[in-house]
Amino acid sequence: MKGNVLVGQSGGPTAVINASLAGVFKTAKERGYNKVYGMRYGIQGFMDEQYVDLSDHIKNELDLELLKRTPSAFLGTCRYKLPEIHEDKSVYERIFELLDKLDIEVFIYIGGNDSMDTIRKLFDYSLLTGAKQKFVGCPKTIDNDLAITDHTPGFGSAAKYIATSTKEIICDAMGFSYKKKNVNIVEIMGRNAGWLTGAAALSKSEDCEGPDLIYLPELPFDIEGFVEEVKKLLEKKDVVVAVVSEGIKTKEGKYVCEYAGADSLDAFGHIQMSGTAAYLAQVVKNELGCKTRAIELSTLQRAAAHLASKIDVDEAFNVGGATVKAADEGSSGVMVVIDRVSDDPYQSATGVYDVHRIANGEKVVPRKWINKAGNYVTEEFLDYVRPLIQGHYTPMMVEGLPRHLSINLKNYDWSAPRGK
Repeated sequence: MKGNVLVGQSGGPTAVINASLAGVFKTAKERGYNKVYGMRYGIQGFMDEQYVDLSDHIKNELDLELLKRTPSAFLGTCRYKLPEIHEDKSVYERIFELLDKLDIEVFIYIGGNDSMDTIRKLFDYSLLTGAKQKFVGCPKTIDNDLAITDHTPGFGSAAKYIATSTKEIICDAMGFSYKKKNVNIVEIMGRNAGWLTGAAALSKSEDCEGPDLIYLPELPFDIEGFVEEVKKLLEKKDVVVAVVSEGIKTKEGKYVCEYAGADSLDAFGHIQMSGTAAYLAQVVKNELGCKTRAIELSTLQRAAAHLASKIDVDEAFNVGGATVKAADEGSSGVMVVIDRVSDDPYQSATGVYDVHRIANGEKVVPRKWINKAGNYVTEEFLDYVRPLIQGHYTPMMVEGLPRHLSINLKNYDWSAPRGK
């Protein structure tokens, strides 16, 4: 009889991260694994023995379908960086002690760059110690910055939400355009990669002009040049909509959000981005004397399951299943990747790739996909993104609101014996 599967979710959630979890659970059961345990709050919670048997919470096909439509991390997530093996071996001894206790045969981690680093380190430790477990990474990030894979689950739905929201912001701004100049600056997530910011250009269509300016973090940002661009546009039109990445920085390497006072750091030592649009809106107001508005989409970009792309949900589910298949067929120390087979009609397939080539890497928008002026994306960029936002999963509505699956642990006895 096969052993058990352990799955966790890590880093920033997405609208479809739970579709991958559903794919892991369903495929593990179909392939004959005994139990599928879910880590509560990723590897950090697991080290505190926070885990659940997913069969207690996913009891039928309806639960599985609800899970696919549920935003955020169903299991809870964390931002925890494992030390290097030589720095603190005791951390690894603790993890592998628990893996043995639970008879874990397959360890799956759903996440982005830092999560793949976790897979890399655990796999390397298993090689050093001869541990039996297999370690497979399941890609997830709205930022779309994982190396090797054509794109990541979560990106398509976030792009769809951003394009839709940009379109609605433009409609709102146009309603106040009579004899009144106004500038709207929209801030989109993306520290070093501008995939999400560029997706705002999808809003340009027969019924919408789209944003006037788009600035990605791949190129240095000139604050004075930005104000001059806005000034020129206001000479021709009454409403200007600019979209900026939260991670834009000057040629000196300083993030624009730092001018707004952002200085707090996350668990990995990264500046916590916020305030880029607000700072630029104030600069424009001071320099040009017009009405300005800053819109920060913030966590809405990764929580909008009601607007998830069908392509994205289906691929996330398939990728989750593919992680189990990869381990079941002998792979370890790998991440499942998405390969684009064709654009018209759009088709994709899954494969596996050495996680050492992916962990801690970063895929950014190619320079050729940004226009010469550096203030918009090209048609080639849009051709890449457009297939990923297609289709829609209708939420299961109850009393006018979408119903989600949740873990009820209010009366859960964490001290009760658990394991094999």
